[in-house]
Amino acid sequence: MTELTERQRFLLSLVIHEYVRSAAPVGSKHVVDEYSLEMSSATVRNEMSALTDLGYLRQPHLSAGRVPTEDGYRLYVSDIVQETELPDSTRRTITHQFYQMRQDVEGWTRLAASVLAHQSRAASLVTAPHPEESRFKHLELIAARGRQVLMVLVLMGGEILQRFITLAEPVSQEQLSNVADRFNSLYTGRNFEEMSSNPTPLNSLEQDFQQAILAEMEQADSMISGDVVLDGLTNVLAEPEFSTSGEARRALRVLEEKPLLNEILSKTVLQGHSTGGVQVLIGGEGIYDALSQVSIVLARYGTPGLATGTLGVLGPMRMPYGRTISIVRFLSGMLSDLVNDTIVE
Repeated sequence: MTELTERQRFLLSLVIHEYVRSAAPVGSKHVVDEYSLEMSSATVRNEMSALTDLGYLRQPHLSAGRVPTEDGYRLYVSDIVQETELPDSTRRTITHQFYQMRQDVEGWTRLAASVLAHQSRAASLVTAPHPEESRFKHLELIAARGRQVLMVLVLMGGEILQRFITLAEPVSQEQLSNVADRFNSLYTGRNFEEMSSNPTPLNSLEQDFQQAILAEMEQADSMISGDVVLDGLTNVLAEPEFSTSGEARRALRVLEEKPLLNEILSKTVLQGHSTGGVQVLIGGEGIYDALSQVSIVLARYGTPGLATGTLGVLGPMRMPYGRTISIVRFLSGMLSDLVNDTIVE
C-alpha cells in the first residue's frame, strides 16, 4: 500500500485510539476538539477520506464518522502503536502473587490466565509448559488386573503420560519391573527417532511396551500445547459490538476446540504480526473464519528446546493493543522465569 505521511499516521492513531475508547465511529470535528489539534476539521476530514481510499479506515454510513479496517489495525500494530508500560505497583503485585506459588505449575498457569483477563478486560488463554520434543525420562510398569498393566511414562520437562495396556498373557510384577529398569537404562534422554532406531535386541514383551511408549511420544509430539486454562470469557461477550451477534461465541468456541486451537497456535508465528516476540493475529488473517471479528495477542514462554507454553488474549479488534501487548510480554517473561526455576533441570 501507499506510504503514509506522518500526519496521516498520526491521525490514524488518533482515530483508532478514539474508536477503542468509545466503540463509535469517529468524526473529524471530534478529533480536532478532543485533541486540540492545530488544523481545521476540513483538513482532518480530507486526510481521513484519503485514509479511507487507501483502505485503512471505512465509513459505516454516509453520515457517520470513520472506523478502522483490519489493514488499519495491522499498520497500527506493526508500525505505530506504543506499548503502555505497566505501573510499578502492578508489576510488584503480580510478581508477589507468582512468587507465592512458584512451585505449583498448575497454580501459576491459572493465575496467569486470571491476571491476563483482569488486566486486558478480555478473554485469556494459557497453555501449560510442554516439551517441544518428547524425550524419555522414566518408566513405571504396574501389574493391574489379569492381563492389564498400567504404564506410567514420564517425559523430560515433567509431563506424565498414563495408559492401560492389555497383554497377550499375564506377566508378573517382577518381569514388568525388569522391563522398566532396562528401558530406563537404555532410553533416558532419548527422543522418538532415537528410540525407534535403537539397535538393541528386544524380546517380544519389551517390543510390545516399546511400541506403546513410541505411540505415546508420537502423540505428545503432535500437540503444540499442553492443557489450556481459560479465563475472562464473559469480558468479550460484554463488548458492545458482540452484544447482539454470535461472532464472539464463535470465536470463544475456538479456544475450547483443542485441535483447531493447536493449529492456530502453531501457525501464528508465521501468519501473525510480530511485535518484539509478541504475535498479533487480526481478524483471523483471512484464514480462520471464526476469528474474523476478533484479534488475538500471543507470546511463547519457557525454554526453547526443553519446555514452552503459550499465553495470550482474545478480544475484539477494537482492543487497546499497547496495553495488551505490554501485559502479554510481561507475563511471558514471568512464566519463562518460572519454567527455568521449577521445570528445567
